[in-house]
Amino acid sequence: MQKDSVPYGSDISAGTYACVDCGREYSGPSQSSMPPCPDFTEASHPLKGWKVLSGQGDAPQDPYPETSGK
Repeated sequence: MQKDSVPYGSDISAGTYACVDCGREYSGPSQSSMPPCPDFTEASHPLKGWKVLSGQGDAPQDPYPETSGK
């Protein structure tokens, strides 16, 4: 099952994503750690994640970066 959004730091597949806080779009290859939004500030980005527009989103082998033990 594909999630609608992924938190910063997630392993992701190639695709297009939009910041859940400001809507800024990001497209790129698979990554082991999704970066934060370039416009990120604590005050303006409380959700700290990306909405999956295309692609598979969060990698199933590492679905929650804060609990992966890396």
